[in-house]
Amino acid sequence: MGSLAHMVEDCNGVVQLYSDGSVYRSDENIHFPMPLINNGVLFKDFLYDKTHHLHLRLYKPAVSQTLPPRKLPIIVFIHGGGFCVGSRVWPNFQNCCVRLASGLDALVVSIDYRLAPEHRLPAAMEDAYSVMKWLQSQALMMSSENGDDAWFNSSEVDFDRVFVLGDSSGGNIAHHLAVRIADGSGGLSPVRVRGYILLAPFYGGVERTKSEETANEAMLNLDILDKFWRLSLPIGETRDHSFANPFGPRSSVKLEEVRLEPMLVVAGECELLKDRVHDYANKFKEMGKKIDYVEFEKQEHGFFTNDPYSKTSNEFLQLLNKFIFDNSSI
Repeated sequence: MGSLAHMVEDCNGVVQLYSDGSVYRSDENIHFPMPLINNGVLFKDFLYDKTHHLHLRLYKPAVSQTLPPRKLPIIVFIHGGGFCVGSRVWPNFQNCCVRLASGLDALVVSIDYRLAPEHRLPAAMEDAYSVMKWLQSQALMMSSENGDDAWFNSSEVDFDRVFVLGDSSGGNIAHHLAVRIADGSGGLSPVRVRGYILLAPFYGGVERTKSEETANEAMLNLDILDKFWRLSLPIGETRDHSFANPFGPRSSVKLEEVRLEPMLVVAGECELLKDRVHDYANKFKEMGKKIDYVEFEKQEHGFFTNDPYSKTSNEFLQLLNKFIFDNSSI
């Protein structure tokens, strides 16, 4: 008679992995009990992957904020959560996307993806690419005689100005998406990705960095980050796998040969991940890639997604506006 299953990993009670491979998930939505902000923004859910029953949520301003009105750029938002938690329906991510839609006068596509440990990497990365193919299908439909979906009306939405914004683990996913798409189209025409915004992308490595050893954040610590990696990486792999460490000893992709679109990489001064993010941006800059690194003073992980209307978040939004404007017609 076999022994009873016992817990082998516990991520703050939100996700628990047992020895028999079973997974317990709490009601994750209760961990961000904040009021939802509408701010004159409409939203609607769509099923983009029938096989895995994955949804996305679209946001757009009820009334254009620009005079004269112009076509809305598309922002693909990939939420964070260590690859193990998070959803488009979480209040913090919803408020963040409302802020992006109203503040940037944009159509925001907030995606769900398969979560670990039930679905280890690269599942989430495959799902992000599936969203881009879904977006392509909408663009092609709009160009046909049957294209009449008000959310993707070609006179209102600009499929030639798509930007991918990834938060934390979503920033990691955005990196891998950028490498896969490479030249901005990657077989996605008429969809054209013009740039990527990596907001404190979640990277790792076996060797610790100074900020990992010294930073003291309210919501994150090394123990929980290590657990996320153990739950999300392929079984038996270490944090030097290319999914975690793009420039690590296990990376098989020659990134210097990849033609990347412009990137804006952002971190908070007080983040555990700061050194990895800064190092990532510097290495790409040394390769001659078009990449900007911006560090926000006295900020911790999630400063924008958890409080999108703060003074610092307003500054971040201004930075995004400039990045989108500068890279809309290259």
